[in-house]
Amino acid sequence: MQEKEMKLEEAFDRLEETVAALEQEDISLEESFQIYKNGMELLRKCSQAIDQVEKKVLVLNDNGETHEF
Repeated sequence: MQEKEMKLEEAFDRLEETVAALEQEDISLEESFQIYKNGMELLRKCSQAIDQVEKKVLVLNDNGETHEF
């Protein structure tokens, strides 16, 4: 499954798995760099998805009118 198709909740689960993998004591330096790189890319995609959602959220003002967040 590609990260683009991944739901935000699934991405957060993958990030938790990434942190757990990096905390292993027997991980090699090369492995840790690759896991870190993949985690940072996943984090970037999560951030972009959250930004898109924030732009779609509507705020109700005092007059009962809505406008984008």
